[in-house]
Amino acid sequence: MTVYEFAKGLILEAGINVRKIMKEDIKVETKSNPNDLVTNVDKATEKYLFDNITETYPNHLVIGEEGHGHHLKDEVGVVWVIDPIDGTLNFVHQKENFAISIGIYNNGNPYAGFVYDVMNDVLYHAKTGEGAYENGTLLPKIEDTPLKTSIIGINPNWLTKPRLGEVFKPIVEEARSARAYGSAALEIIHVATGKLGGYVTPRLQPWDFAGGLIILNEVGGVGTNLMGDTLSIYEPNSIIMANEQLHSELIEQHFQKNNEIIELLQQRLKSNN
Repeated sequence: MTVYEFAKGLILEAGINVRKIMKEDIKVETKSNPNDLVTNVDKATEKYLFDNITETYPNHLVIGEEGHGHHLKDEVGVVWVIDPIDGTLNFVHQKENFAISIGIYNNGNPYAGFVYDVMNDVLYHAKTGEGAYENGTLLPKIEDTPLKTSIIGINPNWLTKPRLGEVFKPIVEEARSARAYGSAALEIIHVATGKLGGYVTPRLQPWDFAGGLIILNEVGGVGTNLMGDTLSIYEPNSIIMANEQLHSELIEQHFQKNNEIIELLQQRLKSNN
């Protein structure tokens, strides 16, 4: 069994476990703030993934949202980047619109990505160079769109921030419309399937984007930070995920014009990491 096949089976098994645990009591705790939630399901799912990965592949490393591998920096070898429940607020309040995400990287290079929409039982997966799939169906390359005909994924809270609002409000005003889904992994998938033209956010952790980015790249999409720089699986970053045309338009006509604000944002991300 290849690593890809193993990961595919593992994420599906983890989803089955999540659906079983949801029938029991969900215990909710807060982390950095009252809206930053973690549940017993997040913790149990990460443990399940971590234990199975390290038992099967003792030499592989794991970075997980709930504590595993946060000390890792530019490690050589195979690294799994996992988010046991991406969209915990949705999980707690809606019992849907959340995902399990896995990105696998070998010596820093993308190997395979998985995003499992648990409640809809839909697995998005890709192996680098071999295309991306929705369950067993090959996803087509995404079409290019300009901002004026694109729907943008963005959290409306960012529009209320004094300086960031200056950057994001014109994008929302020029776009055809904007949406917030509450799960970064699923929003990246919406870009990969053409439901969104792009997804932007000033801060995202590696486990939120590692799996989806590989899938997006396989359908011709582009993912970078707001300055157009390559993303690292070892640190948080600002994010733009979009079709190629829209990505270029947002970088050149919006983010470069606000270079001072974007550079300050990037400096704060590095200092807080």
